[in-house]
Amino acid sequence: MSRLRRLLPGVAGHNLITAIPWFWLALFFLLPFLFVLKISLSEAALAQPPFLDWIQEVEDGLVTIQLNFGNYLLLIEDDLYLAAFWGSFEIAVISTLLCILLGYPMAYAIARAPQHWRLPLLMLVILPFWTSFLLRVYAWIGILKNNGLVNQLLLTLGIIDQPLTLLHTPVAVYIGVVYSYLPFFVLPLYATLTRLDTTLLQAAADLGARPWKQFLTITLPQSLPGVIAGGMLVFIPVMGEFVIPDLLGGPDTLMIGKLMWTEFFSNKDWPLASALASVLLLVLILPFVLMRHYEQKASRQAQES
Repeated sequence: MSRLRRLLPGVAGHNLITAIPWFWLALFFLLPFLFVLKISLSEAALAQPPFLDWIQEVEDGLVTIQLNFGNYLLLIEDDLYLAAFWGSFEIAVISTLLCILLGYPMAYAIARAPQHWRLPLLMLVILPFWTSFLLRVYAWIGILKNNGLVNQLLLTLGIIDQPLTLLHTPVAVYIGVVYSYLPFFVLPLYATLTRLDTTLLQAAADLGARPWKQFLTITLPQSLPGVIAGGMLVFIPVMGEFVIPDLLGGPDTLMIGKLMWTEFFSNKDWPLASALASVLLLVLILPFVLMRHYEQKASRQAQES
Protein backbone atom coordinates (compact mmCIF):
# COMPACT_ATOMS: atom_id res chain seq x y z
CA MET A 1 0.00 0.00 0.00
CA SER A 2 2.85 2.43 0.79
CA ARG A 3 4.47 1.61 -2.57
CA LEU A 4 1.19 2.35 -4.33
CA ARG A 5 0.97 5.65 -2.45
CA ARG A 6 4.45 6.61 -3.70
CA LEU A 7 3.50 5.77 -7.28
CA LEU A 8 0.28 7.78 -7.07
CA PRO A 9 1.03 10.95 -5.13
CA GLY A 10 -1.46 13.69 -4.41
CA VAL A 11 -5.21 13.76 -4.01
CA ALA A 12 -5.88 11.45 -6.96
CA GLY A 13 -3.67 8.74 -5.49
CA HIS A 14 -5.28 9.10 -2.07
CA ASN A 15 -8.76 8.82 -3.57
CA LEU A 16 -7.77 5.75 -5.58
CA ILE A 17 -6.29 4.01 -2.55
CA THR A 18 -9.37 4.69 -0.41
CA ALA A 19 -11.66 3.64 -3.27
CA ILE A 20 -10.21 0.11 -3.43
CA PRO A 21 -11.68 -1.13 -0.10
CA TRP A 22 -14.97 0.65 -0.85
CA PHE A 23 -15.15 -1.11 -4.21
CA TRP A 24 -14.39 -4.43 -2.51
CA LEU A 25 -17.18 -3.92 0.04
CA ALA A 26 -19.64 -2.82 -2.63
CA LEU A 27 -18.89 -5.83 -4.83
CA PHE A 28 -18.77 -8.58 -2.21
CA PHE A 29 -21.04 -7.19 0.52
CA LEU A 30 -23.47 -4.53 -0.70
CA LEU A 31 -24.36 -6.19 -4.00
CA PRO A 32 -25.12 -9.64 -2.51
CA PHE A 33 -27.10 -7.96 0.28
CA LEU A 34 -29.19 -6.11 -2.31
CA PHE A 35 -29.98 -9.44 -3.99
CA VAL A 36 -31.05 -10.89 -0.63
CA LEU A 37 -33.14 -7.79 0.11
CA LYS A 38 -34.81 -8.08 -3.28
CA ILE A 39 -35.75 -11.70 -2.64
CA SER A 40 -37.08 -10.83 0.84
CA LEU A 41 -39.63 -8.46 -0.74
CA SER A 42 -40.86 -11.13 -3.18
CA GLU A 43 -43.53 -13.79 -2.86
CA ALA A 44 -42.78 -17.49 -2.56
CA ALA A 45 -43.73 -19.67 -5.51
CA LEU A 46 -43.49 -23.27 -6.66
CA ALA A 47 -40.98 -22.50 -9.38
CA GLN A 48 -37.29 -22.24 -10.11
CA PRO A 49 -36.19 -19.99 -8.50
CA PRO A 50 -38.88 -20.39 -5.80
CA PHE A 51 -40.02 -16.75 -5.74
CA LEU A 52 -41.83 -14.29 -8.01
CA ASP A 53 -40.12 -11.32 -9.58
CA TRP A 54 -41.06 -7.79 -8.55
CA ILE A 55 -41.74 -6.70 -12.09
CA GLN A 56 -44.60 -8.53 -13.77
CA GLU A 57 -46.01 -7.83 -17.20
CA VAL A 58 -49.78 -8.04 -17.62
CA GLU A 59 -52.00 -7.51 -20.66
CA ASP A 60 -51.50 -4.69 -23.19
CA GLY A 61 -47.86 -4.24 -22.20
CA LEU A 62 -48.75 -2.98 -18.72
CA VAL A 63 -45.98 -3.56 -16.20
CA THR A 64 -46.62 -3.71 -12.45
CA ILE A 65 -44.22 -3.71 -9.50
CA GLN A 66 -45.35 -5.71 -6.48
CA LEU A 67 -43.46 -5.50 -3.19
CA ASN A 68 -44.34 -8.01 -0.50
CA PHE A 69 -43.71 -6.84 3.08
CA GLY A 70 -45.62 -9.78 4.52
CA ASN A 71 -42.42 -11.68 5.27
CA TYR A 72 -41.24 -8.96 7.64
CA LEU A 73 -44.67 -8.72 9.27
CA LEU A 74 -44.61 -12.49 9.82
CA LEU A 75 -41.29 -12.20 11.65
CA ILE A 76 -42.92 -9.80 14.10
CA GLU A 77 -46.22 -11.63 14.50
CA ASP A 78 -44.98 -15.23 14.76
CA ASP A 79 -43.53 -16.11 18.16
CA LEU A 80 -41.30 -18.77 16.59
CA TYR A 81 -39.05 -16.23 14.88
CA LEU A 82 -38.97 -13.93 17.90
CA ALA A 83 -37.96 -16.92 20.03
CA ALA A 84 -35.23 -17.80 17.50
CA PHE A 85 -33.82 -14.28 17.61
CA TRP A 86 -33.91 -14.28 21.40
CA GLY A 87 -32.33 -17.74 21.58
CA SER A 88 -29.51 -16.67 19.25
CA PHE A 89 -28.97 -13.47 21.23
CA GLU A 90 -28.92 -15.33 24.56
CA ILE A 91 -26.43 -17.95 23.35
CA ALA A 92 -24.25 -15.29 21.72
CA VAL A 93 -24.14 -13.12 24.86
CA ILE A 94 -23.40 -16.01 27.22
CA SER A 95 -20.80 -17.46 24.86
CA THR A 96 -19.10 -14.07 24.56
CA LEU A 97 -18.98 -13.71 28.34
CA LEU A 98 -17.52 -17.20 28.67
CA CYS A 99 -14.88 -16.37 26.06
CA ILE A 100 -14.00 -13.22 28.02
CA LEU A 101 -13.68 -15.14 31.28
CA LEU A 102 -11.54 -17.87 29.71
CA GLY A 103 -9.73 -15.86 27.06
CA TYR A 104 -8.59 -12.87 29.09
CA PRO A 105 -6.34 -14.92 31.43
CA MET A 106 -4.96 -16.79 28.40
CA ALA A 107 -4.16 -13.63 26.46
CA TYR A 108 -2.74 -11.95 29.58
CA ALA A 109 -0.52 -14.94 30.36
CA ILE A 110 0.81 -15.09 26.78
CA ALA A 111 1.44 -11.33 26.70
CA ARG A 112 3.36 -11.49 30.01
CA ALA A 113 5.29 -14.64 29.09
CA PRO A 114 8.98 -14.41 28.10
CA GLN A 115 9.51 -13.38 24.50
CA HIS A 116 10.77 -16.81 23.39
CA TRP A 117 7.61 -18.50 24.75
CA ARG A 118 5.04 -16.22 23.13
CA LEU A 119 5.18 -17.68 19.63
CA PRO A 120 4.79 -21.33 20.76
CA LEU A 121 1.88 -20.35 23.02
CA LEU A 122 0.19 -18.47 20.18
CA MET A 123 0.68 -21.49 17.95
CA LEU A 124 -1.20 -23.61 20.47
CA VAL A 125 -4.10 -21.13 20.27
CA ILE A 126 -4.08 -21.06 16.45
CA LEU A 127 -3.46 -24.81 16.01
CA PRO A 128 -7.17 -25.81 15.90
CA PHE A 129 -7.63 -23.63 12.79
CA TRP A 130 -5.43 -26.07 10.89
CA THR A 131 -8.23 -28.63 11.15
CA SER A 132 -11.59 -28.40 9.41
CA PHE A 133 -14.22 -26.61 11.47
CA LEU A 134 -16.76 -29.35 10.72
CA LEU A 135 -14.37 -32.11 11.82
CA ARG A 136 -13.69 -30.30 15.11
CA VAL A 137 -17.41 -30.08 15.85
CA TYR A 138 -17.86 -33.75 14.95
CA ALA A 139 -15.04 -34.60 17.36
CA TRP A 140 -17.07 -33.12 20.21
CA ILE A 141 -19.87 -35.56 19.40
CA GLY A 142 -17.50 -38.42 20.19
CA ILE A 143 -16.36 -36.67 23.37
CA LEU A 144 -19.80 -35.78 24.75
CA LYS A 145 -21.98 -38.75 23.76
CA ASN A 146 -23.14 -41.27 26.38
CA ASN A 147 -20.24 -43.63 25.74
CA GLY A 148 -17.83 -40.81 24.92
CA LEU A 149 -14.58 -39.83 26.55
CA VAL A 150 -16.10 -37.60 29.24
CA ASN A 151 -18.58 -40.18 30.51
CA GLN A 152 -16.06 -42.99 30.29
CA LEU A 153 -13.59 -40.98 32.37
CA LEU A 154 -16.18 -40.07 34.99
CA LEU A 155 -17.40 -43.69 35.21
CA THR A 156 -13.83 -44.97 35.53
CA LEU A 157 -13.08 -42.54 38.34
CA GLY A 158 -16.31 -43.54 40.11
CA ILE A 159 -17.69 -39.99 40.11
CA ILE A 160 -20.95 -41.05 38.43
CA ASP A 161 -22.90 -44.31 38.23
CA GLN A 162 -24.84 -43.56 35.04
CA PRO A 163 -23.66 -41.73 31.89
CA LEU A 164 -24.53 -38.05 31.86
CA THR A 165 -26.65 -36.64 29.05
CA LEU A 166 -24.27 -34.07 27.60
CA LEU A 167 -24.84 -34.31 23.87
CA HIS A 168 -27.84 -32.50 22.33
CA THR A 169 -28.13 -30.12 25.26
CA PRO A 170 -27.51 -26.37 25.64
CA VAL A 171 -24.33 -27.22 27.56
CA ALA A 172 -22.94 -28.99 24.49
CA VAL A 173 -23.75 -25.93 22.35
CA TYR A 174 -21.86 -23.62 24.72
CA ILE A 175 -18.90 -26.00 24.81
CA GLY A 176 -18.75 -26.17 21.02
CA VAL A 177 -19.17 -22.42 20.56
CA VAL A 178 -16.57 -21.43 23.17
CA TYR A 179 -14.09 -24.00 21.86
CA SER A 180 -14.54 -22.84 18.26
CA TYR A 181 -14.53 -19.06 18.79
CA LEU A 182 -12.18 -18.62 21.76
CA PRO A 183 -9.15 -17.90 19.50
CA PHE A 184 -11.10 -15.05 17.87
CA PHE A 185 -11.15 -13.35 21.26
CA VAL A 186 -7.65 -14.23 22.43
CA LEU A 187 -5.73 -12.97 19.38
CA PRO A 188 -6.98 -9.34 19.23
CA LEU A 189 -6.78 -9.04 23.01
CA TYR A 190 -3.21 -10.35 22.97
CA ALA A 191 -2.30 -7.76 20.34
CA THR A 192 -3.72 -5.03 22.60
CA LEU A 193 -1.99 -6.28 25.74
CA THR A 194 1.43 -6.43 24.09
CA ARG A 195 1.16 -2.73 23.19
CA LEU A 196 0.44 -1.55 26.73
CA ASP A 197 2.87 0.86 28.33
CA THR A 198 4.59 -1.21 31.02
CA THR A 199 6.22 1.87 32.54
CA LEU A 200 2.85 2.78 34.01
CA LEU A 201 2.82 -0.52 35.91
CA GLN A 202 6.34 0.13 37.16
CA ALA A 203 5.35 3.61 38.32
CA ALA A 204 2.28 2.22 40.09
CA ALA A 205 4.42 -0.41 41.81
CA ASP A 206 6.89 2.26 42.95
CA LEU A 207 3.95 4.17 44.45
CA GLY A 208 2.92 1.12 46.46
CA ALA A 209 0.03 -0.22 44.34
CA ARG A 210 -0.50 -3.94 44.69
CA PRO A 211 -0.65 -6.16 41.58
CA TRP A 212 -4.46 -6.46 41.65
CA LYS A 213 -4.73 -2.68 41.98
CA GLN A 214 -2.38 -2.21 39.02
CA PHE A 215 -4.49 -4.58 36.96
CA LEU A 216 -7.81 -2.89 37.78
CA THR A 217 -6.62 0.69 37.34
CA ILE A 218 -4.12 0.38 34.47
CA THR A 219 -4.17 -2.92 32.56
CA LEU A 220 -7.92 -3.51 32.39
CA PRO A 221 -8.95 0.00 31.23
CA GLN A 222 -6.22 0.09 28.57
CA SER A 223 -7.17 -3.38 27.30
CA LEU A 224 -10.86 -2.57 26.83
CA PRO A 225 -10.46 -1.90 23.07
CA GLY A 226 -9.10 -5.43 22.66
CA VAL A 227 -11.91 -6.86 24.80
CA ILE A 228 -14.53 -5.06 22.70
CA ALA A 229 -12.93 -6.10 19.40
CA GLY A 230 -12.59 -9.73 20.50
CA GLY A 231 -16.11 -9.75 21.90
CA MET A 232 -17.48 -8.52 18.58
CA LEU A 233 -15.56 -11.21 16.69
CA VAL A 234 -17.25 -13.82 18.90
CA PHE A 235 -20.74 -12.32 19.23
CA ILE A 236 -21.41 -11.60 15.55
CA PRO A 237 -20.66 -15.05 14.03
CA VAL A 238 -22.32 -16.87 16.94
CA MET A 239 -25.58 -14.99 16.26
CA GLY A 240 -25.78 -16.66 12.85
CA GLU A 241 -24.21 -19.99 13.83
CA PHE A 242 -25.80 -23.08 12.27
CA VAL A 243 -23.40 -26.04 12.39
CA ILE A 244 -22.81 -26.17 16.15
CA PRO A 245 -26.46 -25.98 17.29
CA ASP A 246 -27.47 -28.43 14.56
CA LEU A 247 -24.87 -31.07 15.51
CA LEU A 248 -24.47 -30.55 19.25
CA GLY A 249 -27.77 -28.93 20.25
CA GLY A 250 -31.08 -30.61 20.88
CA PRO A 251 -34.54 -29.88 19.47
CA ASP A 252 -35.01 -27.12 22.04
CA THR A 253 -31.94 -25.25 20.80
CA LEU A 254 -33.58 -22.69 18.53
CA MET A 255 -31.23 -20.30 16.74
CA ILE A 256 -31.78 -18.04 13.79
CA GLY A 257 -29.10 -19.69 11.65
CA LYS A 258 -30.74 -23.10 12.00
CA LEU A 259 -34.13 -21.57 11.22
CA MET A 260 -32.80 -19.89 8.07
CA TRP A 261 -31.40 -23.21 6.84
CA THR A 262 -34.82 -24.81 7.39
CA GLU A 263 -36.63 -22.07 5.49
CA PHE A 264 -34.16 -22.13 2.60
CA PHE A 265 -33.72 -25.86 2.04
CA SER A 266 -36.62 -27.66 3.74
CA ASN A 267 -39.54 -25.27 3.28
CA LYS A 268 -38.18 -23.73 0.06
CA ASP A 269 -39.37 -20.33 1.28
CA TRP A 270 -36.56 -18.14 0.02
CA PRO A 271 -38.34 -14.80 0.59
CA LEU A 272 -38.94 -15.54 4.27
CA ALA A 273 -35.40 -16.84 4.75
CA SER A 274 -34.04 -13.72 3.03
CA ALA A 275 -36.12 -11.55 5.34
CA LEU A 276 -34.60 -13.39 8.30
CA ALA A 277 -31.10 -12.81 6.90
CA SER A 278 -31.79 -9.11 6.30
CA VAL A 279 -33.11 -8.52 9.81
CA LEU A 280 -30.19 -10.46 11.30
CA LEU A 281 -27.73 -8.32 9.36
CA LEU A 282 -29.34 -5.11 10.61
CA VAL A 283 -29.25 -6.42 14.18
CA LEU A 284 -25.54 -7.23 13.84
CA ILE A 285 -24.70 -3.84 12.32
CA LEU A 286 -26.17 -2.06 15.36
CA PRO A 287 -23.28 -3.03 17.73
CA PHE A 288 -20.78 -1.64 15.22
CA VAL A 289 -22.69 1.65 15.04
CA LEU A 290 -22.82 1.89 18.84
CA MET A 291 -19.12 1.02 19.17
CA ARG A 292 -18.21 3.65 16.56
CA HIS A 293 -20.33 6.23 18.40
CA TYR A 294 -18.59 5.34 21.67
CA GLU A 295 -15.14 5.68 20.07
CA GLN A 296 -15.97 9.08 18.56
CA LYS A 297 -17.41 10.30 21.85
CA ALA A 298 -14.34 9.14 23.78
CA SER A 299 -12.07 10.79 21.19
CA ARG A 300 -13.91 14.11 21.48
CA GLN A 301 -13.71 13.99 25.26
CA ALA A 302 -9.97 13.28 25.09
CA GLN A 303 -9.43 16.22 22.75
CA GLU A 304 -11.48 18.56 24.94
CA SER A 305 -9.57 17.54 28.05
